[in-house]
Amino acid sequence: MVTENTELGHGEHGEKTTAETMIEEKLTEQIIGAAVEVHRELGPGLLESAYQRALAHELTLRGLQFEEQKLCAVTYKNLLIENAYRLDFLVGGKVVVELKAVDALLDVHEAQVLTYLRFTSCRVGLLFNFRTTLLTKHGLSRLVL
Repeated sequence: MVTENTELGHGEHGEKTTAETMIEEKLTEQIIGAAVEVHRELGPGLLESAYQRALAHELTLRGLQFEEQKLCAVTYKNLLIENAYRLDFLVGGKVVVELKAVDALLDVHEAQVLTYLRFTSCRVGLLFNFRTTLLTKHGLSRLVL
């Protein structure tokens, strides 16, 4: 199931209001395609780390720029907390990608991605759960701030 936490802005005739939104949509489409390919080839049941390595390879094959296992800092009341969290992927500097291999996605997983979006100033995040039979139906959440 694909979920939207907020609606993307549209102009009067349904066109996207910003070039930024179009870039994000193109990136998410490419990332979802890459994840579907990985899931199709590997199936459910492996460790998250296996899917991460395979997705990194698939993103590379598709020519997408990304950072993997990116350590990020957080500032709390003028205190810099280094390495406060780690993104599975930051694609194109715009889309946060979080991978799971769990029985079911929980609200806390979506909250995690939303927190990452807030701290990275990214608008779009993709949450994948590879432990499903149909990735796009049961293992995908698209979150937007």
